[in-house]
Amino acid sequence: MSSTAPQDTGRLWSVDEHLADVLAAVRPLEPIELQLLDAQGCVLVEDVTVPVALPPFDNSSMDGYAVRVADVSGAGEEYPAVLTVIGDVAAGSGELPTVGPGQAARIMTGAPLPPGAEAVVPVEWTDGGTGGGAATGMTAASAAPEGAGGEVRVYRAAEARAHVRSRGSDVQAGDLALSAGTVLGPPQIALLAAIGRGTVRVRPRPRVVVLSTGSELVQPGEPLTEGRIYDSNSFALAAAARDAGAIAYRVGAVADDAETLRSTIEDQLIRADLLVTTGGVSVGAYDVVKEALSSVGDEDEPGSGIDFRKLAMQPGKPQGFGSIGPDHTPLMALPGNPVSSYVSFELFVRPAIRTLMGLDDVSRPSVRAALKSDKALRSPAARRQFLRGKYDAESGTVSPVGGSGSHLIAALAHADALIVVPEDVTSVEPGTELEVVLLG
Repeated sequence: MSSTAPQDTGRLWSVDEHLADVLAAVRPLEPIELQLLDAQGCVLVEDVTVPVALPPFDNSSMDGYAVRVADVSGAGEEYPAVLTVIGDVAAGSGELPTVGPGQAARIMTGAPLPPGAEAVVPVEWTDGGTGGGAATGMTAASAAPEGAGGEVRVYRAAEARAHVRSRGSDVQAGDLALSAGTVLGPPQIALLAAIGRGTVRVRPRPRVVVLSTGSELVQPGEPLTEGRIYDSNSFALAAAARDAGAIAYRVGAVADDAETLRSTIEDQLIRADLLVTTGGVSVGAYDVVKEALSSVGDEDEPGSGIDFRKLAMQPGKPQGFGSIGPDHTPLMALPGNPVSSYVSFELFVRPAIRTLMGLDDVSRPSVRAALKSDKALRSPAARRQFLRGKYDAESGTVSPVGGSGSHLIAALAHADALIVVPEDVTSVEPGTELEVVLLG
C-alpha cells in the first residue's frame, strides 16, 4: 500500500457512485476444484452434463411383488391370483431371477425390475405370502427367510409398468444437469452426487475477515465496566458476511492504537479475500483506522491504498475503501455506529462479497411500498436516508421501526427492510410510495 496518508478531499459521493467504485475494483475469485460438500454455497463455473441416465435401470417404487400383467389380470378379493414366489429382489441386487408365467418375485423399493416382470403390485394388494387377508407390510427377510418362497395371493390387477420407475425417467445421459452460474445448494449437491460427480469446479466462497475497533469495546460474556460497551458490530457483520455466502472470520475488538491495528490487519491478510473494519473512520481524535491504514501492507506495491470519503447518505456518511498488501486485498472501512455499519454492509459489502463469488445478482431485492405512518417522515436535504422498516407484502405497505438514530440497534433487530428516502426529498407523507430494500 502507498505510504502517503489517505486523504479525505471533502467531496460528497453519492451512494451509487461509491457502490459503482467498489464493484469496479472487485473481481470474482479464481475457480477451484472442490469436494461436493465443500462446494455448498459456491457458484458453478462449468456446465455439468449427465454421464449416466437416472435412474440407471428400471426399478420398483414400492415394496411388493414383481409380476407379469397377464398373471394378475382379473384378480380380485373373491378370486385372487395365486402365484409362486421364486425369490427376493432387494435394492442393490446383482444377479436377478427371471419371472416366468404364474410366478412372482418379492421386490423392495429401489430394487431393479427382474427379467420377465412387467409390473409391481404393492404388498398391500396381497396376502404377503401368509395365506391370510391383505398384508400391511413385509416380514423382514432375516426373520422369515421362507417369505421368499411359497405362494402369494394377489387381490388386484396391475397395468403394465405399474409402480415401476423407468430408466432415465429423471434425466437422460447427455442431458444438462446444471448450468454454469448455478449456486450449489442441497438439491444441486444431491444431483451431482447422484450422477457420480465427486468434485466440481466452482468459485470458492470468499474469506471475509471482520474486525471492530475501539478501546471501549468488551467481548460479550465478559464483565462490563464503567464507560465500556459490548462489541456487537463484529458479530453482526460476521453473521451478515455468512448470510451473504462468505466464510467469515471475526477478530476480537482492537484498541484505539494505530500500531496495534496495523499489525492486526497485516496478520489477517493471509486468510482474507476481503477485509472489513468497523469504527475509526470519522473525524475524532481517536479514529485510528485512517492513521493505521496510511502504511499497512507492502509500501512497494503500486496501486494499493485506502480512500476515505464522505457519502451523501444517512446513516453511514463516513466510508473507506481500497486495497492493501501485496495481493491488493480489498478492504472496506465502515463507520462504528451499529446501524451505520450494518446499513453500510448491506449496501456495499454484501454486493462486494457476491461479486467475489461470481454472482450476477449482487444486491438485496427491492420493492415499492406505501409508507404506513402516523405522521410525515423527515429526511435531511441532499442525503439518501435509510430507515429501518417492517414490510407487509400482503398490504404492500412498510412501517418505520424505531427512530433514525444510528445507535438504535434494538430497532434494527425488529426490522426486515430498509426504507429508502431519496436525496431530493425532505418530507414523506403517509401513503407515499417509496423504494424498500428487503433484508431477507
